[in-house]
Amino acid sequence: MEDIAELDHDRFDRIGLPEAIFAPGKSEAHLVQLCNEMMQSGSGPVLVTRADPNQVKALKAYFPNSQIFPDPIVFPDGLKTVVMMRKVVSKGPKVVIVTGGTTDIDVAGEAEGTLFACGIESELIIDVGIAGLHRLLGKIDLISSFDVVLALAGMEGALPSILGGLVRTPILAVPTSRGYGASANGTTAMMSMLASCAPGIAVMGIDNGFGAACSAIRIVNAALSFSNRASS
Repeated sequence: MEDIAELDHDRFDRIGLPEAIFAPGKSEAHLVQLCNEMMQSGSGPVLVTRADPNQVKALKAYFPNSQIFPDPIVFPDGLKTVVMMRKVVSKGPKVVIVTGGTTDIDVAGEAEGTLFACGIESELIIDVGIAGLHRLLGKIDLISSFDVVLALAGMEGALPSILGGLVRTPILAVPTSRGYGASANGTTAMMSMLASCAPGIAVMGIDNGFGAACSAIRIVNAALSFSNRASS
């Protein structure tokens, strides 16, 4: 088959972050070809982001041991992140992914799959948006036990600001394109997060679960590096 991409085989060794294969616009055959090449020659995990149902089916048929995020049994619809090969699970810092609503799950799955591919443990806490603040408050102790928080929200995007006033761990805010008219496909949530009065929140682009996970990986890698230096 023809060459269709210039894959960065050494990215994971170089910067500690994977090269994700972005599925939109690629045929099923091309995705399989690229994944095969990454598995044979790449230094890091192999993952495909934003795959549609036909692409997922083709990848699963060719790579039967691949993992799919979010769980296709629990969440059968929407775009998926598919992990064909991952790194060994780290015993280091852990990440929690918190969503305002269940409809944020595909973005959360993109983050979860990226963390999984890189061997970083994570947990999902779904549908604890501020419309029912008691749901979030009931999870604060659990959320505070993690080392990095990814906070995903659409609508007015207030979830990261609430968390920013309650937990001391790094918070990566991810605006999602879910919401009614004035939410403007995530623009309102993003601007709200950027204007947050809770200090120290880092804001990602709209629906960028992959980028948020990569930021979390940088934080985890830095923490592990510091720990190793301190113990040597």
